[in-house]
Amino acid sequence: MTQTTQKSGLVWLWLSLLLFAVDYFTKALVMTEMDLYESIDILPIFNLTYMHNYGAAFSFLSDAGGWQRYFLSGIAIAISTLLVFWLRKLPASNWQLGLAYSLVLGGAVGNLFDRIIHGYVIDFLHFYYQDWHYPAFNVADMAIVGGAALLIFDAFTSGDKPQEKQS
Repeated sequence: MTQTTQKSGLVWLWLSLLLFAVDYFTKALVMTEMDLYESIDILPIFNLTYMHNYGAAFSFLSDAGGWQRYFLSGIAIAISTLLVFWLRKLPASNWQLGLAYSLVLGGAVGNLFDRIIHGYVIDFLHFYYQDWHYPAFNVADMAIVGGAALLIFDAFTSGDKPQEKQS
């Protein structure tokens, strides 16, 4: 008898590690080359603006007194643990979910690292139009949003297909 072994979705962890590295490098570059709140014009709608985010998305809870650092870190640890568990159960051939989980995982770990080391998340990508400004974000945030979008796409496209009746 031959035994076939199927690789798990843990093979996608390379992408999470790559995203973490890119996120870490870009944040380190911003921290060493820019002053806090310094802004560098890149395009008429885009600046690099060095900011600290003590809260969650859109600075939610940013002025909550400090407890949010531990709360948000706990959530990131729980989600990261769950994603690794799901990746382990996922067949490596399921590229859509593997990609989605690894994107969210890489982003969550990138922002978790900031929270643990600095007490805040480093943001620097700033889009705007005239007087309207989108909150600054970072590479980890892009990975999380991209992974979440893939999860939503997967939810709508991979539903159970009706099985044909057997006669």
